[in-house]
Amino acid sequence: MLKTQGYVAHNADTPLVPFSFERREPLANDVQIEILYCGVCHSDIHQVRNEWGNASFPMVPGHEIIGKVTALGGAVTDFKIGETVGVGCLVDSCRTCPDCQDHLEQFCNAPTFTYNSEDQISGGNTYGGYSTQVVVDRHFVLHVSDKLDPAAAAPLLCAGITTYSPLKHWKIGKGHKVGIVGLGGLGHMGVKFARAMGAHVVLFTTSANKVEDAKRIGAHEVVISKDDEAMQQHRLSFDFILNTVAAAHNLDSFTELLKRDGTLCLVGVPDHPHPSPSVGNLIFKRRQIAGSLIGGIKETQEMLDFCAEHNIVSDIETIPMQQINEAYERMLKSDVKYRFVIDLASLKN
Repeated sequence: MLKTQGYVAHNADTPLVPFSFERREPLANDVQIEILYCGVCHSDIHQVRNEWGNASFPMVPGHEIIGKVTALGGAVTDFKIGETVGVGCLVDSCRTCPDCQDHLEQFCNAPTFTYNSEDQISGGNTYGGYSTQVVVDRHFVLHVSDKLDPAAAAPLLCAGITTYSPLKHWKIGKGHKVGIVGLGGLGHMGVKFARAMGAHVVLFTTSANKVEDAKRIGAHEVVISKDDEAMQQHRLSFDFILNTVAAAHNLDSFTELLKRDGTLCLVGVPDHPHPSPSVGNLIFKRRQIAGSLIGGIKETQEMLDFCAEHNIVSDIETIPMQQINEAYERMLKSDVKYRFVIDLASLKN
């Protein structure tokens, strides 16, 4: 077994603390990875604090992993020692259901998530990227271009694919008007992707102090969503709106901005339901409210390659592992631009 250092939540009410545990030795199809960086996703907080009601402890969070390959199983031929690789939200799936066959493993009825999931191989729970190393089946390991800064690439494994996937699914491109709701870890990636795809991008925020930063990132326009007059100026004009906000709020103010056949896509999961939207807002313009969940492995690799081609990474603040509890509190105050990334060298020194 491989001795590993990490940080763990023992329950929903206490801070994360240092933790020693063991990973499995690589099996024939496994890739052993020294973790260099791990992004801090808001879902880590939801899970650690059991806000979604499905937490299992002890829990080692982290599903935005960038590292270097240190060992390979005997059957692995598509990775090499020393290569920079990534691991996202999934480390296994059934491989046989229609979703898996369509390269949409995120919708598999029996997925194995990178943490807080039943480990089908070793038993117990999976432990995530707040740790010094991980062993993952090669099918769920991703190639990361040397063109990308490894620390800033870490959030691509969740925040990146979560926003890229719906934009690709709804075929966003030149000539489309796209709205992005919220300028956080997800929203700032949505702006970058939509702009790179050729869309006219409008950022919606409740914070006037984010206007200039949104334009720096790539938004053509910024609308303060609390300003009813500013919102009405965009009525019936959007092809697609990507809503990244993970708190319950009124969706009607956005659906009425959509054109006929427009789509409002939700990617944030609130701990309380959104107020019920107006059915009339949907019926009378054949609009739809949809959702999207991360992306499959094939699409995640496509996203990483797109990022290398267009020089897209996340805006980050790097922290040592020892500051994770303070980082959680800052995230709850939106005091980060726009993603914390843990430097795992802090556990190796």
